[in-house]
Amino acid sequence: MILRGNVPRMATVWALTMGVALAWTGAVRGLIEHPVGPWQAAGAIAAMVLFSVLYIRISRAAVAGGRRWADLAAAGAVALALVAWMDVGGEPRLWALLGPIWASAAVLVMSPWPAMLVCAAVAGGYLVLTPEADSGSAFTYVTLCFGIPWANRLQLWFWKIIQQAEAGKKAQAALAVAEERLRFSRDLHDLVGHSLSVIAVKSELAVKLARRDQERAETEMAEVRTLAKQALGEIRSAVQGYRSVDLAAELRAMRLTLEAAGIACSIEEPPRDLPAEVATLLAWVAREGTTNVLRHSGATTVSIAFDVREGELELLMRNDGAGEPGSGNGTGLTGLAERVTTLRGEFRAGPEAGGHFVVGVVVPWSRSATIG
Repeated sequence: MILRGNVPRMATVWALTMGVALAWTGAVRGLIEHPVGPWQAAGAIAAMVLFSVLYIRISRAAVAGGRRWADLAAAGAVALALVAWMDVGGEPRLWALLGPIWASAAVLVMSPWPAMLVCAAVAGGYLVLTPEADSGSAFTYVTLCFGIPWANRLQLWFWKIIQQAEAGKKAQAALAVAEERLRFSRDLHDLVGHSLSVIAVKSELAVKLARRDQERAETEMAEVRTLAKQALGEIRSAVQGYRSVDLAAELRAMRLTLEAAGIACSIEEPPRDLPAEVATLLAWVAREGTTNVLRHSGATTVSIAFDVREGELELLMRNDGAGEPGSGNGTGLTGLAERVTTLRGEFRAGPEAGGHFVVGVVVPWSRSATIG
């Protein structure tokens, strides 16, 4: 599932910077197990703070798509200075841990092969400088030199996949809008293009005939009026069809959208044979309710239920994220209330007990007759 908002970004940054905690663990243990003077300890702690800040800057830049080479070089210099200044003691979990942690930052700004060479160089440098280390410690250190950096690189790759998925969704939505606009413009051209052309020709002819043949000019203008009324009717029909929405299709799209956002859905099947105006109205309610859930609440569950009673139909949409006060009073819900009123229905929207937010619509309807 693709999480909403900045959650994936923040989770990626936190995952990438977890290596800093490991470096601090080694540093603290190094100071405890190999005590040094207070000034040397204070200097080591200050250097660790600087290393941590540089590491976090590198990680944040990598998530944002940038590369901080200067910060990487500075972090490497700080790490080398600390390892040289403090007693490594042949213990890979102490100050020498700065090596694989720095390598885990380096792989975020390098291509795969140079990153692999950096990991190998760090591991080789440790083996050369600590020949007295036992085989177990050496194996552990080499494993850390490759394991931690490439775990970071894998985490960054996951983040890029999420970005590409989000970009794909936006591009798909933009393409759908463009295709719908093209379809609508094509429909308008096909419907009224001929009528408008004829109106233009007849209007020009009526102007020319106005002085010579008044009766024929009047006939031409009468035909222009008829054609104009016909074109207006065709435009209205096109717009009405354009604004109508398939309720079942809208509910399916709503389920996919909410589930993609990590929200569980429980949606009942709508009654069959609903009048077009009722189905369109309920589809608009579901669409606006879904928009409000995604924009204004932290809901984790959404349900839609239909209740057929004597002479009326109720749609009830409920979610468990009531949101901030006033978040449900936008122009979208106001517009829905106006739509419902045109069908002599009732509309309500607001929080209820238990932290739920409810949108309810009741419209006159029976299975044996449509709304007149």
